[in-house]
Amino acid sequence: MTVSHPLDRVTEGEIRQVKAVLTEAGLLGETVRYAFCGPEEPAKAEVLAYDGGAVDRRFRVLLLNLATGESRDVVVSVTRSTVDSETLLDTEKTGQLPIIDSEFEIVEEIVAADQRWVDALAKRGLEPSTVRAVPLSAGVFDIPDEPGRRLLRTIGFHQEHEKDHPWAHPVDGLSAYVDMTRRVVTQVIDHQVHPVPAEPGNYDDPEQVGPRRTTLKPIEITQPDGPSFSVDGDVVEWEKWRLRFGFNEREGLTLHQISFDGRPVVYRASIAEMVVPYADPSPVRFWQNYFDAGEYMFGRYANALELGCDCLGEIHYEDAVIADDFGEPQTLANAICMHEEDFGVLWKHTDLFTGAKETRRQRRMVISFFTTVGNYDYGFYWYLYLDGTIQCEAKATGVPFTSAYPGDGHAYATEVAPGLGAPFHQHLFSARLDMMVDGLTNAVDEVDVVAVPVGADNPYGNAFTEARTRLARESDAQRLGDRSKARTWHIVNPEVTNRFGRPVGYALYSEGLPTLLADESSSIHQRAAFATRHLWVTAYDPAERYSAGDFVNQHAGGAGLPTWTAADRSVDGADVVLWHTFGLTHLPRPEDWPVMPVDYAGFTLKPVGFFDRNPTLDVPPSTGSHCH
Repeated sequence: MTVSHPLDRVTEGEIRQVKAVLTEAGLLGETVRYAFCGPEEPAKAEVLAYDGGAVDRRFRVLLLNLATGESRDVVVSVTRSTVDSETLLDTEKTGQLPIIDSEFEIVEEIVAADQRWVDALAKRGLEPSTVRAVPLSAGVFDIPDEPGRRLLRTIGFHQEHEKDHPWAHPVDGLSAYVDMTRRVVTQVIDHQVHPVPAEPGNYDDPEQVGPRRTTLKPIEITQPDGPSFSVDGDVVEWEKWRLRFGFNEREGLTLHQISFDGRPVVYRASIAEMVVPYADPSPVRFWQNYFDAGEYMFGRYANALELGCDCLGEIHYEDAVIADDFGEPQTLANAICMHEEDFGVLWKHTDLFTGAKETRRQRRMVISFFTTVGNYDYGFYWYLYLDGTIQCEAKATGVPFTSAYPGDGHAYATEVAPGLGAPFHQHLFSARLDMMVDGLTNAVDEVDVVAVPVGADNPYGNAFTEARTRLARESDAQRLGDRSKARTWHIVNPEVTNRFGRPVGYALYSEGLPTLLADESSSIHQRAAFATRHLWVTAYDPAERYSAGDFVNQHAGGAGLPTWTAADRSVDGADVVLWHTFGLTHLPRPEDWPVMPVDYAGFTLKPVGFFDRNPTLDVPPSTGSHCH
């Protein structure tokens, strides 16, 4: 694929060229691995001013020396074949680089060589060869000798045979702390011997599942004239929408320069971070808090999507290219899925006076990807609607992380099988929305619905109205949703008005569900500060990309949004970025075992005064053969 735009997706040739430049600079060696390699996007002004010509393609590469723990942050130009910058990180201060596949592969070997681990398993009647040691991020706690070390923690799961899903058999009351540079176990915590749950959780085994139902009739979705959208390179056009799409191993799918009928709405949209904090305070589980983007780079585990399984209808797939641990290009086949789908009634009216009967059907464009991170699977879906609405939806499925269930009254888990617990936890996502509503000059108003007290202007007490508050500075713009007030946030352009003389705008509708529930004094509260608010608004800075900072793994906290907003920049009539926290608080059900039906979380961006009237009056009535 020829690169013709600063935001074009990565090619295999570029990944090879990055490696060639790093090799020539002497930055690669036998024990050096890639922890991240992704495009270093130009600043917004540069992209918006681009009108063709040469593109300087630059890549950010994070290099980890497995033998020494030495970590480097490098920027490479593949256009000029140069190393533009190179920084040796002080990991005790900056945090560690992301966890990589090469480390996953050796954790079991390290713990199996530790006699304390072997003895602890023997107490439970288990051999190390039958126990899967799961590599889990370490977090940051007041544990002696840990600062500066590259660590993983692990919990074991018994696997009875090679087709057995070990999540059904947690070896609870036991965990190990592993120094990944020295390749030694620093501590084994053998707190309590719990019976290992025996019932299998093999949801893909017909003998366990039982006969499959035979009553479902096929559903076929056809578009005999083909889809209504077109894809030209990285540019998608559908109805009045136009956008670019991208992909990187940290954020996965990214959307760029989203416009409707030629009018810009969002410059860049992505899932910038997510955290999964667990609620069990057990001595072997208190540290369970996973940043699936910043610590694990969830984009690199994008699924190869399949027609009929993951997607139905007239589907357009796109591959994504990333670098593996050795800097070689890895193509993720069918990583991105695009299709359009019917979405019920768009508008309808049967008129009392004229007898007119009119109905139009809604349709939406879907751009998505699915990724698997350990036991969980996440789908991220972006929807564009005919009426100018944008939605983002996260779909959570997979297998709940499991524990022993010690007995009735256990406060921090649900019993999902005999003796098997599923601990309470949250899935909190941070969407980064670099807004551009009809231009670069935007502001954000918080809009609440409020009741009007009975008085001279409201004698019968029926009145309610809206209260609008401008979020003028970054210190003002750290907000919680309030469903009791139908709270929304309006992103307006004070320099562009509609026919009523009011600023054009888009409203962010939050689901307003719980933010981070951990105590303010906790480590995870400091590290995942972004998740303590539903909304943050910041002044645009191209270096501010990730909600919890650049280096999340073993960072003590305070990076990202808390640091940036301490500058208290003006966001009133500025180039603004919204950071929206949304997600699930999961108290697992027995119905979530042994594999979890999809649960949903998301948000909506809806035009408010962006148009002068209903923008779908020109949608034609349906003419399909199934419309009677």
